[in-house]
Amino acid sequence: MTDTQIPTEQRLDIRLSVNGVPHTTTVTPRRLLSDCLRHDLGLTGTHVGCEHGVCGACTVRIDGKPMRACLMFAVSAQGHEITTVEGLAEPDGTMHPVQQAFRECHGLQCGFCTPGFLTVVSAFLEENPTPTEEEAREAVSGNLCRCTGYQNIVKSVLRAAEITEERKGCAHAEGDAR
Repeated sequence: MTDTQIPTEQRLDIRLSVNGVPHTTTVTPRRLLSDCLRHDLGLTGTHVGCEHGVCGACTVRIDGKPMRACLMFAVSAQGHEITTVEGLAEPDGTMHPVQQAFRECHGLQCGFCTPGFLTVVSAFLEENPTPTEEEAREAVSGNLCRCTGYQNIVKSVLRAAEITEERKGCAHAEGDAR
């Protein structure tokens, strides 16, 4: 190779399942999942803050578990179900209990960190549906917010647990009425 020849980086075709929808795209092996979601698939709800996995703004769910998308290569997400903040709401547009709670309790201000909080909290509440305030605070401790002081975020976690329980009660009541 001469000095004027620039090697081209290898590109790979990958298949991703994001929010239950199959996607095919072509990426370089080093393409981060966060960049693939935002730039290749147009799912801009996943935010990129620190690009070091510290802030949590890029958190998505991989097979149900929270994962920092800025620390994961897109090629390694093949064969896994990815859920972004866009995938939390019901197909009919009904907000996820966590989304509703953040809205009701003013758990956001500028909103930049919110997608990461929503994905983390949705996973947390599946494992711990009735958290204490201390457990809620611990659950969100890995995500950074520069605006809120976390009080309303913790309130939002607790409210989301209540909303989830209320919705279960409504679903049971509807089933009993039939």
